[in-house]
Amino acid sequence: MGLFDDINKFLESRLDEFLNNNPHLELQAILEQLQQQERESKKLILQLQSEEKRLQEEILNVAKDIQTWHARIAKAETARRMDLANAAREREAALLRQGNQLWGQMKGTKESLLQALELLSQIQTKKQEVKIEADRVKAEQKTNASSVNSDTTGWARGASYQNYYGSGVGDPLEAQFQRLETDQELEEMKRNIGK
Repeated sequence: MGLFDDINKFLESRLDEFLNNNPHLELQAILEQLQQQERESKKLILQLQSEEKRLQEEILNVAKDIQTWHARIAKAETARRMDLANAAREREAALLRQGNQLWGQMKGTKESLLQALELLSQIQTKKQEVKIEADRVKAEQKTNASSVNSDTTGWARGASYQNYYGSGVGDPLEAQFQRLETDQELEEMKRNIGK
């Protein structure tokens, strides 16, 4: 088991190193995960809406049945058939209990629906944040790539060290700090997504 664990740790560290060197890929993976969560949330919302509608229809049907049995109680009492009136009262009471159960289920479904809608909103907000960050990282990488090309051209033309590093463009230390700041922002976004 030790060899497998060592290989697994090595692969994980290589993957972490690769993702640190390619933050746009890590953001892409996070974005795909958020898109999957968004699809699942939308599916859940549709199911809950369907369940709410079904429960509303059942409640209406039970309410109609209650009205029917309530009228039958009156008819039986008018006809002085207490045996039928009592049986009708029992049926009406059973329907009231059933209606209360359905009402409770519908209330729970509505609460779940509100929570699912709130979750979807949070996921969409996070997704937008990740998209913005991914676009920023891509733009930064393009800028870095183009500055590397222009930097080598500057050295070839005999640019001095002061001119080269004075603006901060192409400065290896500047690039390392930008990478560090990007990594820190990525870690913060991952922690926020995990909440």
